[in-house]
Amino acid sequence: MGVKTATVVNVAEAKAKLSELLEAALRGEEVIIAKRGKPLVRLVPVAPKKRELGFLDMEIPDSFFDPLPEEELAAWYGEGDEEDDWE
Repeated sequence: MGVKTATVVNVAEAKAKLSELLEAALRGEEVIIAKRGKPLVRLVPVAPKKRELGFLDMEIPDSFFDPLPEEELAAWYGEGDEEDDWE
């Protein structure tokens, strides 16, 4: 197993090569920005946040996914209730 060395650059060089340094960090390389030879910061990729679906702590019963009764489907499509028709 080889020794992994860090890329150390000064602030001025980091400004000039920021895109390259970001790509190197995203590839997993260690990138350190220094000022007057003293390490200041390490560039590392941000881990994506894990998102949970929904915001309520509840369970949905399997019956929720059952087909709707014909009467309810007709109501969704505006069918069947002629009393409410405007003419």
